[in-house]
Amino acid sequence: MSASVKLRGYARPTGPHGIRNYLLVLPTSVCSSETAVRIAREIPGSVPLPHQHGCCHMGEDYKQTLRTLIGMGLNPNVGAVLIVALGCEGIQPKDVETALRESGKPVRTVVIQEHNGTLGTIREGVRVASAMAAELAAQEREEFDISELILALECGGSDPTSGIAGNPALGVASDLLVQAGGTSILSETTELIGAEHILARRAKDKHVADEIFRIVKQTEDRAIQMGTDIRGTQPTPGNIQGGLTTIEEKSLGCIYKAGSAPVLGVLEYGERVPEEHGLYVMDTPGQDIDSITGMLAGGAQIVVFTTGRGTPTGSPIAPVIKLTGNGDTYAKMIDNIDINAGKIIDQGVSLEALGKEIYDEMIAVSNGKLTKAESLGHREFGIFRIGWTF
Repeated sequence: MSASVKLRGYARPTGPHGIRNYLLVLPTSVCSSETAVRIAREIPGSVPLPHQHGCCHMGEDYKQTLRTLIGMGLNPNVGAVLIVALGCEGIQPKDVETALRESGKPVRTVVIQEHNGTLGTIREGVRVASAMAAELAAQEREEFDISELILALECGGSDPTSGIAGNPALGVASDLLVQAGGTSILSETTELIGAEHILARRAKDKHVADEIFRIVKQTEDRAIQMGTDIRGTQPTPGNIQGGLTTIEEKSLGCIYKAGSAPVLGVLEYGERVPEEHGLYVMDTPGQDIDSITGMLAGGAQIVVFTTGRGTPTGSPIAPVIKLTGNGDTYAKMIDNIDINAGKIIDQGVSLEALGKEIYDEMIAVSNGKLTKAESLGHREFGIFRIGWTF
């Protein structure tokens, strides 16, 4: 294990430190989303999570959506939560509040049907949220070990440079974090198809290897049940225009993000990361925003997102470091992209040197440096659905 690295973040009553300190205004359903947005608009340091879900779910889809909303509130970058509910939705506020209170964070709920509609709820929500925000603003960063850091690995808008430069360089940074005692999450099950056998060789035991094969087969079966060919979705039209020809080719590049560490386990979407630190695989879709949400709900405080063709997306509660293996993309989208991994191809910079640059940037961002996505106000959010709405 490498020498210990100290970061500065915000202490939580339970769980790891946060590297941001947000008041989360959390709607339980689409019916309370606009009200949540209007409350957050009045409170500096708060972020809303508007979404179109929360009612008429069934079975595993209900459980996954509930787990995701709770997981976002439990994320270490969230210091307090204001739940905004309609009152009659499927995902009941009391269930969310009970789960969040176990974290020891301040949690309050306002209900539209109990506060005289939209305007009354906004007034009450602003009153409650103002006091919570003042408490968070008084908190100061304190030192903590980098072993508490959980990194979400993501790629999107890929081209051949993603597999040649961007993803392998991120794999080096992921290995450095794991060697320092931290944790990384590899996502996007769709982009393991055709490379799952390679990743499974790194599983810590047969059970974990079998789980890798299971989630890939489950994803393939979903596509078959749709009665259509997954090609055209993976790789996407943009991937194909960029030069990727098959899903296997994309997958072989995707798994480089995970470096060389052994795979300790396979997590369901939004499942909390276990206490044992190291590399995990999370069963998420290839859709970038939904995938990132799953990892944040699992506890990741920071995201590194590789892109060949370029993307501006960020997150409401976590800094997203954007890097590209394509020097032309970096020049075209310099407002959005933090790191140019194209130097590996254009300038002969080694993977190890670029990986260390990414790792150092992760440390700087964890200590408060803003990413370009943060500076531009990108706060994209989406929840992965696995069932019909009834």
